[in-house]
Amino acid sequence: MMKLKLFGVVLAMFCMQNAFSQTRSISGTVTDSGGIPLPGVSVIIVGTTNGASTDFDGNFTLNNVNSSDQVSFSYISMITQVITVGNQNTLNVTMEESLESLDEIVVVGYGAQSRATVTGAVSTVDSEEITAIPVTNAESALQGRAPGITVVNNGVPGSNPLVLIRGLGTFGNNSPLYVIDGVIVGNLSGISPSDIENVSVLKDASTTAIYGARGSNGVILVTTKKGKNGKGQLSFNTYAGFQTNSERYDTMNTIEYLQHAANLGVFPNRPLSTYKINTNYQDEIFRTGLMQNYNVNYSAGTDKSSQFFSGEYIKQEGVIINTGFERYSFRANSSMQVGKLKIGESMSVAFGKQNPEREGGGRTLITHAIKAAPYLPVYNPNNDGGFQGPSSSADGQDAENPVRIQTHPTGSNKTLGIIGNIYAELELIEGLNFKSQVGLDYFTFDGYTFTPSFNDDSVEGSTTHAQDFADYGRSHTQGQTIILTNSLTYNTTIADNHNIEILALVEDNKRKSTNFGGNARNLITNEIEQFGATNQSIGSGSSETNRLGYLGRLNYNYDNKYIFSASIRRDASSRFGENNRWGTFPSASLGWNISKESFLENTSISNLKLRGSYGLVGNDNIGDYLYSATLTGNFEYPIGVTNGAGVTADGGSNPDLKWEETTMLNIGLDFGISNDMFTASLEYYQNRSDDLLLSLPAPLSNGINAGNITANVGSVETSGFEMALGFNDYEGDFKWSANLNLGTSTNNVLSLGNLESFEGAAMKDGKGNISRTVEGESLFHFYGLVSDGIYQNQAEVDAVFTANPAQTTVQPGDVRYKDLNGDGDITSLDRAILANPYPDLTYGLNLSADYKNFDFNLYITGIQGVDIYNTNKYDLEAGANRLFNGSTVLLNSWTPSNPSTTQPRVPGAPQNHNVSDRYIEDGSFARLKNLSIGYSLNDVIFEDYFSKLRLYISAQNLVTITNYSGLDPELGQGNQEFGIDRGRYPQPKSFIVGLQVSF
Repeated sequence: MMKLKLFGVVLAMFCMQNAFSQTRSISGTVTDSGGIPLPGVSVIIVGTTNGASTDFDGNFTLNNVNSSDQVSFSYISMITQVITVGNQNTLNVTMEESLESLDEIVVVGYGAQSRATVTGAVSTVDSEEITAIPVTNAESALQGRAPGITVVNNGVPGSNPLVLIRGLGTFGNNSPLYVIDGVIVGNLSGISPSDIENVSVLKDASTTAIYGARGSNGVILVTTKKGKNGKGQLSFNTYAGFQTNSERYDTMNTIEYLQHAANLGVFPNRPLSTYKINTNYQDEIFRTGLMQNYNVNYSAGTDKSSQFFSGEYIKQEGVIINTGFERYSFRANSSMQVGKLKIGESMSVAFGKQNPEREGGGRTLITHAIKAAPYLPVYNPNNDGGFQGPSSSADGQDAENPVRIQTHPTGSNKTLGIIGNIYAELELIEGLNFKSQVGLDYFTFDGYTFTPSFNDDSVEGSTTHAQDFADYGRSHTQGQTIILTNSLTYNTTIADNHNIEILALVEDNKRKSTNFGGNARNLITNEIEQFGATNQSIGSGSSETNRLGYLGRLNYNYDNKYIFSASIRRDASSRFGENNRWGTFPSASLGWNISKESFLENTSISNLKLRGSYGLVGNDNIGDYLYSATLTGNFEYPIGVTNGAGVTADGGSNPDLKWEETTMLNIGLDFGISNDMFTASLEYYQNRSDDLLLSLPAPLSNGINAGNITANVGSVETSGFEMALGFNDYEGDFKWSANLNLGTSTNNVLSLGNLESFEGAAMKDGKGNISRTVEGESLFHFYGLVSDGIYQNQAEVDAVFTANPAQTTVQPGDVRYKDLNGDGDITSLDRAILANPYPDLTYGLNLSADYKNFDFNLYITGIQGVDIYNTNKYDLEAGANRLFNGSTVLLNSWTPSNPSTTQPRVPGAPQNHNVSDRYIEDGSFARLKNLSIGYSLNDVIFEDYFSKLRLYISAQNLVTITNYSGLDPELGQGNQEFGIDRGRYPQPKSFIVGLQVSF
């Protein structure tokens, strides 16, 4: 018996020794397809808890491994790999990007969804696309990146672009709602584009109705970068370059100007030496501007916590003198998991300073530059201020010296923005989570301008353009929005296939703002840049807006195949009276993932989804307190021999003001083949906005100072198609992708209530309104006289003016307009619809390629079928009636011996320059928005020091193909000004060299 026990012990020891001899340690390195080490990759033996994570350099070591074990390598956005160990002691793995993983999660309102279960119209723009172009505002980077979104950029550094989602749907504010990490903000100017992880553009009712009162113009959701699992990574990105503008209007030089003056019968009284001067004021105001950017960030994380910190400095000089922008921004995002409680914060601070473009006499610098007499020098040290301007009406007095306008004053606009949130999320029971978040959007604006005295007129006793005092102005605005959001979310799966998510939410939004402004004059000295005791004027104001909303949402899908979503939101806004303060906004959507049906198994179709949505969203984008009568104190009344402060009615009341509501219909189809190598997405939408909020003129008998009352008037319908096509090839050394998006949008005014029409933007010189709105037509279309060539003889004149044959104002050589109403005269009654300032088609094309260490990107954006009213052309040709500089075409004006059919006589009839189709041009364009080439150094020499080292060069706005004669066809400044070029600051060409380093 003893021998048997001893034999058993020996056998057990032998088995244990044999078992231990079969286990060992293995190690290796994990990299991406470009050879860059991947930190934080999960390395685990399948079916066990034995695992490890790769370190900062992508290295790992795994102990107690058997030859028969299978090791799984998994990483976010990469294809999971499983490798059998066998007799290998070293496993070096290269991981490939997974298209399905990249598209798996889509950020939507108050949460995120799998791409497979999204039934609404959502477009996503990732961080690489946003940072591909050196912009100060992330909104600018969205141009052409997604169908259905129109972005009109402005060349002024630090300015906010015009952004429209699916065109115009209202008379008033059409700007989308912006949300950064759950915080509703006014725009994206206070956030660094480098801090953005992705942007989701929500376009239909199923995605925007959850924002109820504020979703009618679409929603732009911004998600900022968070710390990622793995060892901490420090990154430094920088670029430097310059921007320039070489476009110029063809204006007359001094010899040509004097010839034109003689044709007008004007002979400027100036010394002969003056005529040797030949100033091109366009060259004087344009320059080459430098630009630079420095960004550093740190990212780290574990399964329980994450951190992301960043800092950025950007400085950009404008291509117009004394314009520019600089900003310091800082961000801190972090989160921590403690048991079932998760807490976190997202906070950014930005300090900005802008030197803006200035105006003189209500005209832009470019307008003054193209009208200023070329024989006038820029500077005159004998004049107060040191500048020279016109001295008599012979020089066209409305053309001021643009260099003095821009450089003589000093001042800037300074901003401070704080955007952030603090949240806590607790899992109450399995599947049920409670989340509470407090969001803050705080900003201040400080503007000041100091203009010393000046006198541009060198003629004794004449003061054509002069100011005999120093002017000091200052303004301060401060505002804050605090948003408290509490929500309950329940997720569960029943019988394996029935997936349910329920959201209940309450949101309280409070906004307050105050402002102060003052102006003072100093008649004694230019040396004091402060308010004096005399010649002061000051004012202040404040406002407050409160909103309260309740939301319920249900998302259901059966096996990700049949999808249903519904929501209802109830909102109250303090901008409406008690009669109509609350609004209800429901939505519903359906989706069918056809690609998951059995009849499409084992086919090349990787995605085929049909979806549709319908719902109601609201709009309260009007001023505060318009439902109630208000008072103003900006008046003085004579009381005896002195003046006393007075108060009068400012605005009229309308207690029946109510929500502007938009009904949205959307039908979409998503398609993908060959594992989504080829993709397509098609959308059709139809939106109808009712009870539109419009400011109407009030009768003078009402006795109110504001002169208008806001009311709910009319309806507008907007409809269109969108398409996105993609090709992505990520195999082999040469990888490339091509993505094209197209979007259309048309709007039609269905009703204006009791209004017959209302006029829009007007010409500066009293020549009438350029745009108007009427039932049955598009919003703010161009409206004016229709030209029909040039009168060549008196008989042609008499044939038109049959009701007024004795008139002598219009003569041969003047513009012939069509007598559309047939009354024998040319009046405002002959005006007709001339053009539409909104494009028929917007598009963007993005081409990217990688070959080994090289990367390439070409990005084109453009619009088609859009018209521009070019007031610059009016300014360049209106000199035919009054002397100031203009286009060289004036030298080819009509005369009996030069019967021009395009350019009227000099001088001509005043009606020659009325609002008409003569100043309308095709504004379609295609623009090479970005061209970049990069090279990544990942040789052995650098691998020990850097996880990423990339050098690149890029150019922006390099080529623009257009028939438009202006400096820049891309323009739009709000509803009534959309498509009207008044000498707008053009977008420059820019060239940069950049460096990206990660440690």
